[in-house]
Amino acid sequence: MVERASEEKLRAACNPDELGFMHTDELGPLKGIIGQDRAVKALHFGLEIRNKGFNLYVAGEPGTGKNTAVMSFLTELAQPKEPASDWCYVNCFKDNYSPRALRFPPGRAAGFAREMKDFVEAVRQEIKVVFESEEYTKRRSQTLENIGEQKARLLGALNDKAEQEGFVLQTTPVGFYIVPVIDGQPVKEANYLELPEENKQAITARREQVESEINTTLQQLQVLERTARDRMEGLDREVARYVLSNLISQLQSSYEDLVDVQHYLEEVKTDILDNLSVFKGEKGDGGDGPSAQSTKDYSRRYSVNVLVDNGESQGAAVVFEESPLYNRLVGRIEREACYGTLVTDFTMIRAGSLHRANGGYLTLPVHELLSSPFAWESLKRALREGKITIDEPTDRLGILSTKSMQPEPIPLDVKVILMGDPGLYQVLYALDAEFQELFKVKVEFDTRMDRTPDNIQSYGLFAAALCRKEDLRHLDAKAVARLVEHGSRLTADQEKLSTRFADLADIVREANYYAGVGGETQISKKHIAEAIAQRLYRSNLPQERMADLTREETLLIDVDGVITGQVNALSVFSLGEMAFGRPTRITAVVGCGRGGLIDIERESRLGGRFHTKGVMILGGFLADRFAQLNAINISARLVFEQSYGEVDGDSASSAELYALLSALSGFGIRQGLAVTGSVNQKGGVQAIGGVNEKVEGFFDTCSIKGLTGDQGVLIPYSNLRHLVLRDDVVEAARNGLFHIYPVRTIDEGIEVLTGVPAGRRLDDGRFEAGTVNAAVEARLELLSKGSGHNPEEAPSKECGHGRG
Repeated sequence: MVERASEEKLRAACNPDELGFMHTDELGPLKGIIGQDRAVKALHFGLEIRNKGFNLYVAGEPGTGKNTAVMSFLTELAQPKEPASDWCYVNCFKDNYSPRALRFPPGRAAGFAREMKDFVEAVRQEIKVVFESEEYTKRRSQTLENIGEQKARLLGALNDKAEQEGFVLQTTPVGFYIVPVIDGQPVKEANYLELPEENKQAITARREQVESEINTTLQQLQVLERTARDRMEGLDREVARYVLSNLISQLQSSYEDLVDVQHYLEEVKTDILDNLSVFKGEKGDGGDGPSAQSTKDYSRRYSVNVLVDNGESQGAAVVFEESPLYNRLVGRIEREACYGTLVTDFTMIRAGSLHRANGGYLTLPVHELLSSPFAWESLKRALREGKITIDEPTDRLGILSTKSMQPEPIPLDVKVILMGDPGLYQVLYALDAEFQELFKVKVEFDTRMDRTPDNIQSYGLFAAALCRKEDLRHLDAKAVARLVEHGSRLTADQEKLSTRFADLADIVREANYYAGVGGETQISKKHIAEAIAQRLYRSNLPQERMADLTREETLLIDVDGVITGQVNALSVFSLGEMAFGRPTRITAVVGCGRGGLIDIERESRLGGRFHTKGVMILGGFLADRFAQLNAINISARLVFEQSYGEVDGDSASSAELYALLSALSGFGIRQGLAVTGSVNQKGGVQAIGGVNEKVEGFFDTCSIKGLTGDQGVLIPYSNLRHLVLRDDVVEAARNGLFHIYPVRTIDEGIEVLTGVPAGRRLDDGRFEAGTVNAAVEARLELLSKGSGHNPEEAPSKECGHGRG
């Protein structure tokens, strides 16, 4: 005898008197993460261990609060730690396309950038002053005079030699012009041609000697020019070195603990000395042309590009990158338009999330990461190599071969936390071998927790914290109790509570609105109930349309009377954030033949794989119970009436079996009852999902047709703990207008549906007379005879069960 479920079995009631408070404003602050002990332990381990590859993947459904919880956890963990180093890029004077990375203690990079800017400006001013000084001018003039005297002596000697040979030298822009002299007068070209041949030959011979002397003198003059230039450069370097030594020594003393900075400053000093002409203003005109190299423009060569500045950071870095595009992750190299072309230099290198999180923690949404081209591969490469490399995405494709910047990679020490759903974790683990090596710690946030007194109390603490943070009205104890009941409803389990605190927070916020509309100072139970009801109302238009079809009898559903071979099955429709149940009529027809058990849904290609499996199990049940001695030869058809979409799932398999047993036995089924539950080959009724929606769906249908007190739902006994029904359903059950029958076996269910005992098999091999099983067996024997098969004969291959 199946007993009806009692009222206390139909809901997850919470007694407000046991909460220990009257209102949530009496409660203290919320500490820790509610109901996620497993996740908290995994977080502790993954964040504390510093070995390579122990990065984290935090899995959890949306709304479980994993993002808020992880960021709060990280902030608390990072606070006592030391800030990470500063990083900056400076010019590499040997190769401008390969900027150097310099590391500084926290807060010192920005200071170094300012000091370098002041240093370059001071060098520019000091060099200008010193090269305009009287002492420098005097020393320069003396050097030039000495060289000039030597040049004059050489030219004088050359002229004397020319006169001795009978020539005079005329200086032209292209060199010396040798003119012969006769009788103290230069010979003109016309007169020269009239001279005797002997005189011409003598003049030519003497000219060659003079030309040789000219070449020798010119070489000596070139040597003097180089000497003058070297002396002037030496003088300039001597003067500039004195200026630089005084200025740069101050910088070197400030950063004497940083070896790389000391090396860079020496390179700066050498480069300035090699380019003194720029600082003296001898190159470029200071104009706006692309080749202009004014001192101000050239000083950019010595700029410091501060990439990461942790001077104001408190603790280790905690970065949550919401949009992990490639450039936002590893950094980028910007460009600017200049005279019709795009140019760049080391000052246009920009940091990415990896730079900002270096030495701390970086949190990334995995779905967005995988959606961004190159981002996932770049992250893996950075973690694998332990350094951040900034390059152009096109370089990875190998399409363009233009020369581009290649900044020096920066060492990476970061803990990466990926945030995603469990499904993506399984995909990455199965398909990406590097994922297993780089993300060894899985942190999974559950969507539910045990309904213990401590966790119930945590619901109150959560509500109190939310109200304080967002300045909402506080909840009284009954409101918290109603929120707890709703938490169990979200999990569809009387012994569990939902950890989807985003949904719960929305309920509290909406309840606060209704309390405000009513002029209440606190949120009460009715406000929580109103918020829950209104959320459903805003989404249940499809459910109302279905109800209209039932009310109009467009959808044919019987909720009273007794009909053979017909049963009300229950299904669930999921539409976005809401799900609702509705009954569907299943009919079974049997007759003579060897067609076997035919599933019309499958034959019409409207049945899914799981539904097909459930129907095939029915054949196994019939074979196990009724075909141990004799083969079964029937032609039976099962169909979901007025179903025009795909049917899947096995939750209606018990209903199909009840319809089939009814059709075979001839015993009618009470139409005031609906059925849900899957079945196994041994006749056990198994748990299904959506039990609350299914029960409520049939209750709503009965309410439309009229409650008679004989209506109800058969559910699997193992689903009893999952009942968290609406108040109106519980009220109807309390008043005897609606009933829930938990059944363990098909035999129990058929007895409730037909009012006839199922019957057990006696020692003689027959079922008890007057029972459902006896009637089924007798009908099967009759159908087998009608199909031309003698049940006394041994079963043959022709007597199978068709496609069932």
